Amino acid sequence: MTAAPATALSSIYTKGLPILTPSTLNPHAPLGKWLLSTSALVSAMVHIGGVTRLTKSGLSMTDWKPLGSRPPMTEEEWMAEFERYQQYPEWQQRQSMGLEEFKYIYYWEWGHRMMGRFVGLVFGGGWAYFTWIHRPKISPSLSATSTITSIVPKNITSAIPPGYQSRLALLFAMGGTQGLVGWWMVRSGLGDDRRGDRSEIRVSPYRLAAHLGMAVGTYSALLWTGLGALSYPVDRYAANTVASSASAAGTSAPSSLLQQYTNQLAPAALRHARTTRVGVVSTVGLTGITILSGAFVAGNDAGNAYNTYPLMDGRLIPWDDMVDPDKVPKWRNLFETTATVQWNHRVLGTCTALSAVGVAGYGLLRDPASGGRRGGASTSALRAASGTTPQVRRGLMALGTAATAQMSLGIATLLTYVPINLAATHQLGSLVVLTCGVYTAHSLRYAGQSVVSKVGSGAARSLVNGGSCGGGGGVMLKGATVVSKVTHLKI
Repeated sequence: MTAAPATALSSIYTKGLPILTPSTLNPHAPLGKWLLSTSALVSAMVHIGGVTRLTKSGLSMTDWKPLGSRPPMTEEEWMAEFERYQQYPEWQQRQSMGLEEFKYIYYWEWGHRMMGRFVGLVFGGGWAYFTWIHRPKISPSLSATSTITSIVPKNITSAIPPGYQSRLALLFAMGGTQGLVGWWMVRSGLGDDRRGDRSEIRVSPYRLAAHLGMAVGTYSALLWTGLGALSYPVDRYAANTVASSASAAGTSAPSSLLQQYTNQLAPAALRHARTTRVGVVSTVGLTGITILSGAFVAGNDAGNAYNTYPLMDGRLIPWDDMVDPDKVPKWRNLFETTATVQWNHRVLGTCTALSAVGVAGYGLLRDPASGGRRGGASTSALRAASGTTPQVRRGLMALGTAATAQMSLGIATLLTYVPINLAATHQLGSLVVLTCGVYTAHSLRYAGQSVVSKVGSGAARSLVNGGSCGGGGGVMLKGATVVSKVTHLKI
């Protein structure tokens, strides 16, 4: 075996599995960039929604039109809208409000709703464009190179990868449902049954959590799908060249460069990657639950009580305040009693931060050195295989840092009695932690069960048999030459 292929293989292990953003190399890159841009718009909408809630603007618009409407333009239109608002329960607690203050809160709610419609237009228009109009174009100057010929089939006619139409349909349905859920939430604060409320009239915290949860779920799905489109050639399109080479040699090989990477990992490295992936996915799940618990903190205005840390009214656990005997059934205390709701969020936030820091430390500091394998001159290159790629290491560092900063920001928000700027930044920070987690989990896809189960030799077999890895090395080196030419495009 020559030194050149070994060098190429070592280059892959050093630079990881690339995400291809140039459309000349990845015909699905425009779709991936559009999906990530749409996810950014959704995060902006979540942020605007948070400010709308913090400014107590959510009940200023008392009707809902699916296609939207322009705001009042004349003084007469504003007065008519203001008089309509005065017919609803919230007005009984805000009768000192003047027309100018009403305009302020109205514009926040109107802007939030119109932002949602704009996101829907961007997604629907983009989906139609990529389905019926856009056709991939590969630069003629690159079409004859081994890189493009090996990775991208010549018969690609759509930027939407196989199987992605159903994902896009689901995303579109989630976005459309979000508007309905939002109005369902607002209606909980407009009913006549709220007129006798002594406490501040708010929307139902359960419906608020559903609304926020739907938005966060949509954001995460957009992010994951966009990353999948950008990595699709590396994950799938090496099959043609590599499989044909393996067939000619009378050997078997994984069907993609992603699976080849998994195949060549040492058993210890693959175990390390799989354990890291479990930790990252668990942290993502904890982050989602913590975000939902934050919705209950907001819905009950629980952030304006117990403004000390780490103690709550001088105690770690304020038992006497956590159960309201008047709430029946008792489980409602978990979601409606101020002390319990805030304690839950504190504990979940702390667990999320500790989980993120812990998995980052494990992934970065405990990466085992790969053992030698058969292959003569290629052994030194194979030893370079790491359980964590550079993409994973960057993601772990970002996840640990973001989670620590988010916890610190949450404490600062609590101690300063929830100022709007800090509280809005804290909510946005939760999406930053979630983004880091999703990116890292996606970067660890080579350790996922669906990939490992398809690898019939190498590290996966060694995990079962307890032996050393072997097989598939020659085919891997053929694919290595291809990937080494595009690794400089990684993110």
